[in-house]
Amino acid sequence: MRSDSAPTRLPELLAPAGSPEALEAAFCAGADAVYLGGSAFNARMSAHNFDSRELEAAVTYAHTRGGRGYLTLNTLVFDREMRDMLAYAAFLEEAGVDALIIADIGAAALIREKIPTMPLHASTQFSGHNADAARFLAAHGFTRMVAARELSREDLTALCKASPIEIETFIH
Repeated sequence: MRSDSAPTRLPELLAPAGSPEALEAAFCAGADAVYLGGSAFNARMSAHNFDSRELEAAVTYAHTRGGRGYLTLNTLVFDREMRDMLAYAAFLEEAGVDALIIADIGAAALIREKIPTMPLHASTQFSGHNADAARFLAAHGFTRMVAARELSREDLTALCKASPIEIETFIH
């Protein structure tokens, strides 16, 4: 690398962690961050998820290893659920969660209003697939968009170049 060029920033390696064992394995294998499912407002409620105590321990584990812990809050939230969702989001902030992966724009708006310091990532359920979506999300307080899985390499490259926020993509 030339001495006058800026260092290249590596992409964040983000791994799923559905259990304490998976959490440990992710960081031992070099993950920079994990995403976790909690006990509420999670699209994978039938899978093993972290209860409140386990979630706090998981975030602490991630932080002691220099990593980050994001939580999926990726269901649609009905009006009758908004108060519970907001209380859960406040607990997640207190637990040290580094960002919420959100699928509901109304829930995101309420979180942004009541917990303005909580970083928001737009879940893949948003189906964000172009720079206009990224600009919309940026204007509504999101710092990252999980790109729709259907994007081609060319479309993903164009999105990354034009986006005002971070773009996350699934790889296998």
